[in-house]
Amino acid sequence: MQSAVSVVADAAVPAQGVALSRQLRAVAQALHAVRQGRSGTAVLESVAPALRPGVQALLFQVLRHLGCAQALGRVLAPRKPAPAVDALLCVALALCCDQEQALYEPFTLVNQTVEAAKQEAGTRAQAGFLNACLRRFLRESASLLQAVSNDVQAQWNHPDWWVQRLRQDHPQHWQQVLQANRRQAPMVLRVNLQKNTLLQYHQALEVAGIGAVAVGEAGLILQQAVPVQTLPGFAQGWVSVQDAAAQQAAPLLLAGMDLSQPLRVLDACAAPGGKTAHLLEYAGVGAPLQVTALEIDSQRAQRIHETLERLGLHAQVLVADASRPQDWWQQQCGGALFDAILLDAPCTASGIVRRHPDVPWLRRESDIAQLAFIQARLLDTLWPLLQPGGRLLYCTCSVFRAEGSAQVQAFLARNTTARHLSSPGHLLPGVDVAGRIVPDNPEGEHDGFFYALLQKDLA
Repeated sequence: MQSAVSVVADAAVPAQGVALSRQLRAVAQALHAVRQGRSGTAVLESVAPALRPGVQALLFQVLRHLGCAQALGRVLAPRKPAPAVDALLCVALALCCDQEQALYEPFTLVNQTVEAAKQEAGTRAQAGFLNACLRRFLRESASLLQAVSNDVQAQWNHPDWWVQRLRQDHPQHWQQVLQANRRQAPMVLRVNLQKNTLLQYHQALEVAGIGAVAVGEAGLILQQAVPVQTLPGFAQGWVSVQDAAAQQAAPLLLAGMDLSQPLRVLDACAAPGGKTAHLLEYAGVGAPLQVTALEIDSQRAQRIHETLERLGLHAQVLVADASRPQDWWQQQCGGALFDAILLDAPCTASGIVRRHPDVPWLRRESDIAQLAFIQARLLDTLWPLLQPGGRLLYCTCSVFRAEGSAQVQAFLARNTTARHLSSPGHLLPGVDVAGRIVPDNPEGEHDGFFYALLQKDLA
């Protein structure tokens, strides 16, 4: 899940008081790094703090129009320029190819792009080339945009393979998903129902001048993203930032279970800890719920500790690999079987493109099969750790069926002790759980996710 700080930065107007040419140069460098395989999150962390909000706002805009920019670049420069020059060209084209969303007047953008080229030794000699390409685009924008209109990548601003896979997996809703991916995701809150009711916190937001719409059991969609520090009671644990789709995990896993009895729950891939915390909040104060949260990366595990500390909650947090229970289950969990397991498995992240628009340009189609193999191994490895009669909730933030429904069908085919209980299946951005596409429908305002609740037969 994206941090609240990132959400706000995405919505921000590019930095004031900083030369646009300097920002464009930083955005082009960030785009070049993404093209080399670095995640947008990692790239932005290396940007100077004073520049970061503006660079992120511009970079996200570029990534959401990158398919069109790249197609235009191939027309304007059939002989592809050096990577640094091509990145700067694509940045400028992406920022001016959609005038309805343009942040700058086109001629200003062209002038500042050329100025940015002059400031770098690697692009200085190509400043004239960039100027010629961009001024031609300004003169012939209508005809050039028409020339690339049949290009799938230009039309949908996703790689060709991604569009075809989505069309195959979701023939009724693929266009809606691609359109939703190009919109900025809203900031969504999960109210801690142990400290406030949904209505009470909604009213607290109104008093603070923050507009919101309720969604689900504990969710509030903000009309405009704000810094978390301005949220009433955030430091006191009244509320957390969590997408509406992710908020379904804890209720799906625990609903119907006797929470007055001691229960052992495993959150197998837990960082940054939002779902771990929600499990404890959902069970309630004083519930004898023992949660073990696993995370293979020590730095990400620290984020789980920080999340729990802010909310005043406790769980056993282990730095461990969920796929290797021989390293942790006997020694640190006493070898006791779990009553419930939450497996939020590693995936392509194809459902959170609204929050991370670099994802389509980082992923390769072959990643799907590789990740599906990891997901299958985790399912097969964790299933023996579940009590007879216990539940395992499998979920991914993916819209691809290979990581969702197909994965679960294959698991059920090779596990005769597993039964599939009623659960949402694939949740798609912009589409509610009933499959309806309704404008301004808060029930469809969520990330892409997949859920399958599995129960182990009694021995």
